Amino acid sequence: MIKQILGRLPRKPGKAGDSRDAAAGVAAGNGTEPSNSYSVARSMDSGNKRTGNGDYPVPPGVTPNSVMNGAVLYQSNEPLPAFKDVAASEKQNLFVKKVNLCCAVYDFMDPTKNLKEKEVKRQTLMELVDYVTSANGKFSEVVMQEITKMVSINLFRSSNPTPRENKAIEGVDLEEDEPLMDPAWSHLQIVYEVFLRFVASQETDAKLAKRYIDHSFILRLLDLFDSEDPRERDYLKTILHRIYGKFMVHRPFIRKAINNIFYRFIFETEKHNGIAELLEILGSIINGFALPLKEEHKLFLVRALIPLHKPKCVSMYHQQLSYCITQFVEKDCKLADTVIRGLLKYWPVTNSSKEVMFLGELEEVLEATQLAEFQRCMVPLFRQIARSMNSSHFQVAERALFLWNNDHIENLIKQNYKVLLPIIYPALERNTRDHWNQAVRSLTLNVRKIFSDHDSAFFGECVQRFNDEELKQEETDSKREALWKRLEEMATSKPGENNPSGAPNGKSSQAAG
Repeated sequence: MIKQILGRLPRKPGKAGDSRDAAAGVAAGNGTEPSNSYSVARSMDSGNKRTGNGDYPVPPGVTPNSVMNGAVLYQSNEPLPAFKDVAASEKQNLFVKKVNLCCAVYDFMDPTKNLKEKEVKRQTLMELVDYVTSANGKFSEVVMQEITKMVSINLFRSSNPTPRENKAIEGVDLEEDEPLMDPAWSHLQIVYEVFLRFVASQETDAKLAKRYIDHSFILRLLDLFDSEDPRERDYLKTILHRIYGKFMVHRPFIRKAINNIFYRFIFETEKHNGIAELLEILGSIINGFALPLKEEHKLFLVRALIPLHKPKCVSMYHQQLSYCITQFVEKDCKLADTVIRGLLKYWPVTNSSKEVMFLGELEEVLEATQLAEFQRCMVPLFRQIARSMNSSHFQVAERALFLWNNDHIENLIKQNYKVLLPIIYPALERNTRDHWNQAVRSLTLNVRKIFSDHDSAFFGECVQRFNDEELKQEETDSKREALWKRLEEMATSKPGENNPSGAPNGKSSQAAG
């Protein structure tokens, strides 16, 4: 009788290990399923242990109930009312309870499991979104701690054990494949929305929140950018940008952490799903850099952004990369020479689609380039443009010839035509004579006309010089052919005819020597 009475008394919340044992005992003893409101202390899976968050205590007013999907679930002894049904002074306490309730993690691989519990959690998350959006008082430190705890439990989950390989590395267009969608997105999306509105809220004090949104939290948030679900990466992009704007103390660390992701991607793995989103964030950050640019930012351009042209899968993020590169040149025109030489260093040799992208980016960079910087790199640059103009791939040749449609670039060329025309005239002549594509030949004739109209005398000199060099080349070729023909005749003739001494294999000549 005494044991029965003691058994009915509420137990003090113990350590996480005791709670797990109690929960397992209840579940094994009666086999009941939780039915009201739930919260979770932490995951039981040691492999998914969330470092940095510690063991979260059992929320007050909550007792262990059962074990489900590798997490300890707790059933609330008190029903949670709606926010409108409580006094304003109690709303933050109710908010904390609802946040604790949303720490339950369920298995979404089986859509038939825990339907009621999943719906309860979804509805509660929606209430949290509304509360954070309409909050009219500063969030307390307890609220900040509980929100970051709930976000960590829901978002910082273990990755897919069998990730899909980056097929772009193998030359397959990844954009044609359907992206993998997370089955838990119906809950994850609302968790992201709660956190986004919390970070963006004017009621969130950055000085207090930085204790919980710390370096460890940011690193794990950055790890999620490798998610294969594009919807998740889009939320992460927005949230990280908000964190960068709100928490000025974290800005250098965020830039350094993104740099490290790029280094690992460029020089080690060449596999990452979130490079485009990270570059999109950086495009906005670079746009806000103060002038003159710090040496740190210039090193980032040289060591990270320019080498990002190297991977085969550059097409997945080239638009965002090109924007970042152009932002640097617009900020500091002296960087144009560095950028153009960097592009030439990683210029593709056999990948035609990549070469078309490089030519497009080159046009954007040249558009922001001033005359002095252009003159520093124009010789190696136009040697490469001449090679692209002669490409047998018509899109590459067209894209190179389209550079003359840009007024700024045409003006730069005209100011240096006496250096550039001798470099590219042979390519123009070869296209006119031999290129198989009619559109390329037409564009080539237009470019020839531009130079001819600008300075017909010098253009005539280039034509004459090309013809003279062609004649010299023909003479050299004919002499070479005659020499080879003579050698072939000597090789096929009888040994005695070409060996006056009659000694086989020229032994007499060797002895005479």
